[in-house]
This record gives sequence, C-alpha cells and structure tokens, in this order.
Amino acid sequence: MKHLPHFLLTATSLLLLAAPAQASRLESWRFDSTNNQLEFTTDEDVQPKAQLISDPTRLVIDLPGVILGRPASTQSYGGAIRSVRLGQFDRSSARLVVELAPGYTIDPNQVRFRGITARQWTVQLPTPQLVSTGVATPPIGRLPGSTNQTGSTQIPGSTQIQSVRVTQDGIFVRTNGGSPKLDVRRSSDRGQITVDVEGATIALAATRDLLVNRLGVNRITLNQQQASPPVARITLSVDRSSPDWQASVSSAGGLVLLPSGPVAAGGVSRPSANLPAAARPGTLATIESVALENNDTQLIVRANQPLRYTTGWDRTTGAYRVTINAAQLAKNVKGPQLQASSPVLQLRLRQETANTAVILITPASGVQINDLNQPSQQTLALQLQRNRPSVAPLPNPSTASIPVPTPPRTNPLPPRTSPPNPVIPRATNGRPVIVIDPGHGGPDPGAIGVGGLQEKGVVLDISQKVATILEQQGIQVVMTRSDDRDLDLEPRVQLAQRVDATAFVSIHANAISLSRPDVNGLETYYYQSGLDLARSIHQSVLEGTGVPDRGVRSSRFYVLRRTSMPSVLVEVGFVTGRNDAARLADPNFRNQMAGAIARGILRYLGRSS
Repeated sequence: MKHLPHFLLTATSLLLLAAPAQASRLESWRFDSTNNQLEFTTDEDVQPKAQLISDPTRLVIDLPGVILGRPASTQSYGGAIRSVRLGQFDRSSARLVVELAPGYTIDPNQVRFRGITARQWTVQLPTPQLVSTGVATPPIGRLPGSTNQTGSTQIPGSTQIQSVRVTQDGIFVRTNGGSPKLDVRRSSDRGQITVDVEGATIALAATRDLLVNRLGVNRITLNQQQASPPVARITLSVDRSSPDWQASVSSAGGLVLLPSGPVAAGGVSRPSANLPAAARPGTLATIESVALENNDTQLIVRANQPLRYTTGWDRTTGAYRVTINAAQLAKNVKGPQLQASSPVLQLRLRQETANTAVILITPASGVQINDLNQPSQQTLALQLQRNRPSVAPLPNPSTASIPVPTPPRTNPLPPRTSPPNPVIPRATNGRPVIVIDPGHGGPDPGAIGVGGLQEKGVVLDISQKVATILEQQGIQVVMTRSDDRDLDLEPRVQLAQRVDATAFVSIHANAISLSRPDVNGLETYYYQSGLDLARSIHQSVLEGTGVPDRGVRSSRFYVLRRTSMPSVLVEVGFVTGRNDAARLADPNFRNQMAGAIARGILRYLGRSS
C-alpha cells in the first residue's frame, strides 16, 4: 500500500508510489441558487485558493490536496450564473468553477469565503452585474415573480420546462406558466431537430440529457439557449431517414412533439410489410452480434428473430445482467473488442441453458447504465452514458485574486477506546457475500520494491487464492478485479454496495523507502464496524505465517469509509522489506497468506476453519 506522496530515489533503485488512497476527498457540494451561495465539505482539512478570471467571467476555486474520486460534473442554470462545474484540475487539486453568462461579472472584493471548519466552507457570491450598464441583475432563482413548487421563480407570463417524457406516439414536455411561442427547425444534414421555446427557462430539477432510441430519436437535450429574453432549446438527435417533427402547446399544460409521418419500431419510416415477422413456434432466436455503436453510447444486440428479455444487476458478479429467453448464441458471436477508452470494462456472453442466453456487462469507471429498450423486435439497445469530462485547465488572460481566510482547524476525533457493537453478517439466500478487492492494477503497479517486485501482482495472486478457498467453503465471492486492469477507488466501493456485501476485504502490500529494508510485518486497517473482522483476519495471519505484528489500526482509507458493510484493508507485508519481499515473491508463502486470510474471514462468519 502506498503511503508516501512522491517518488523516492535511492542509489540503487527507484521506488514508485502512486497517489495515496488516503488523500483528501470532496464529500459534498451544492449551489444554493436562492441565496447565490456555494457550499462544499471535504473529509480532511483544506485551504481553498480562489480567483476571478475573465473572458468568460468565472470564479475559480482550487482545493489543494483534494482528490475528486468520481467523474467530473456540471450543473447548468438559466440566468446570470450559467453553470457550476466540478473536476480534477491536476493530480493533487480539485477545482470548482462558477461561470457567469456573457456580459455579466461580479465584484471580487464582495466574494466572501467562510470556513465554518477547515473541512466545511461556504462561498457567498454578490449579485452579478451587467458589465455594460453596471445595473444589478437578480440572482438565479430570484427573478421577479412568484415561486412555484420546484423552488425556483419565474417572470410573470413566462414558461418553465419541468420535465420531458417519451410516450408511445411522441414526446410530452411538462411546463407551467404561459403559452410560449415555438420555433421548429431541422438541420441541413437532417440529423437534428431543434424546438426553440421563447420566453422559457429550464427548471433546475429537469433532466437535461436523455438517451431515447425510440421513434427515430436517439437523444433529447435541453439547453438554456438565451438568458434575456429567455429562450430554451429542445434538441432531438434523429435518424436522417426519419420524418420531420411538429410541436404544439397542449391544453393539458405542456408541449406535445409528434413525428409528421409514420415511424417504424426501429425509428425509420418504412412500409409495415417490412416489419419483422413473429418468431416461429418452437424455434430459438439466434443472437448474431453484440456491438458498441453510436460513438460507444449504445450496446446493440441483434438477432434473427424477435427477442424477449429481462434485466437487473447480478449479485454474484456485480455486472449488469441481460437475460434473453428462447435464445441461443451464434457460434461465431464474440462481442466487441474493448479498448482502454471503452465505456464497458468487461463483457461476457454465456449460454446459461439450452434456451437462455445471458450477457453480463461491467461498466467502466464514470459510466452509467441506463434503460435497455427495443428499437425493433430483433434488436436490443442498452444505453451507456458517460459523465461529463473533467474541467480543463483554464486560461489566465485576466485574474483577480480573492483572499480566503484561514479557518479554525478541525479537531481530530479521539481514537476509539472500545470496539463497536458487534455486527451480524448479512447473507443472500443463506450464503454470505464477500467482496475481495486486490489493490491497484493495470497501469497502476502500486508500490514497487526489492528486485522490482510489484504490489499489484502480489495482491492479485493472493486475492484469487483467497476467493478460491472461500468458494470451496460455500461462500459467495465477488472480486473487484480478477485480472491486471485499471480500476479506480469509487467503482470498487460501488460494486460492494451493489451486491449488498456481507464484508469487504481489500488486500494490499506495504512500502517504505528502499533504504529501510529492516521494516517488515503485517498491518490491518478498519473503519467503524470493521474492527471485529480486522482482528479476526489479523490474528489468523499471525498464526498462519509468523510474520511480524505491526498492529490493527483504525483508518479513513476511501474504500473503508465509503462502504456500508464491515470493511478492512490488509497490508500483507512490505515489498521494500528485506524479509517480506522475499516471502511475497514466493508462491508458497502467498498460498500460506491466502489460506490465513480466508480462515480469518471464515472465523468472523462463524464458520469452522
């Protein structure tokens, strides 16, 4: 496990240490549009740095030492404040950016930072002003007019778009307020249809990006095209061969969007005689291809006959499961070749029974699996949505530094003097579910020690052996990675949460400077409810291997404090230690270590060992 923040160079070798898993994290943030106030909380003390940057005007807040630990995000608004963006600025700093609409600015001398503690901050923004006139404009959500049930306000007589819903025949846009003027246009390449809603704003709670793949529409996006006077834009990404669309105001309170011609199930206008015929009784549909299409936003399954399917998350593997009944896999179907940038981390095709085919999809970090729909009877389309890209470094044409006060330091919590209340392990169908988490992987080797010994390979081997022993004892095991692949911290946590694990065991190898080969031994970490599990595994490893005892310790490692079940992190030894490195390089010792860890887990579960 890595503990040092930089490279250590000795006379004989280089010890590589990746970014520490115990780095500070941004736990939460929100923008209060009513009061123009930004709030954020970190899990460790932080001293923000702030500046106002022009062209376009934006308030940039850097959080040194903070690792985001999740994909970047953007919250868009209508009004003087255009958006609030969050991203990883560099390896050691997260960045919050409050961007103003063109023509607006704020006085940097009136931006007020307040450190409630060194971990909890508020940023009060002044009312944005028009650069040309200097006339103050109300903050977003405080425009003249009455407040509606969504908590935002709107100009009298204006329209607010609250939601978009795809119906069997078209698209319904729920609104409140006045009857807007609509302007419908189609792009010259026929790939987009835009509906400009004049005098309209978009509610903060409205979903602004929908994957559809129905009625010839692939995606629907909402954008505040213009702030004053307000114009909201609804954009339909459509098949080029699909018919045009019409828009009208509904008497039921909303907008109705309908295709002006017939649309087949696949979204293309065509005669009904070309629709796929029903499956012949007693025959199986053959799945002919499984491919990533539409810029890797959809996983498309095609067959020679109509398909019937069910979906859900698979508890055993942690993957998204598509079960297709009355179907068989074609002999040559393999699925897509997955590149490093693919939205799918792993895809498995399985003929589960003679009549049932299964597709298991593990999404990559930052990828969300949305609905599976059926654009035609013989085709399934699984929607894959990436979160927005990280905030890029910003140019510095003109800046104004903003002072940030030093907050009161956060008093650390006193160490726990007594063990927490015992936790009864959970089970699924009578069988506990244990998540085994081999640290690091792929381009992240973890610590590199004596003779080039890499942490990622050592812990993967031990983890696989632990899983095998537990499965032989009737325990369900889910591994966060079973091969040499890159995996961030958050997907490991999400997997454990998704399968409702009984316990989470992360396996790492320790490191210190190569100039300290005398440092060797076992360390086991826990957080809150994991103490009993940590003690059981730690004692079992000491008994089974005879390694030096460096203790059981409480820690706030990300994978421990973010999981809701009892969780521990086992440091099986120092790859930089003279004795530990030799042991960890020995397959026989790794077998001993795996057996001891497995026995500790079994004891915790009340199983004989």
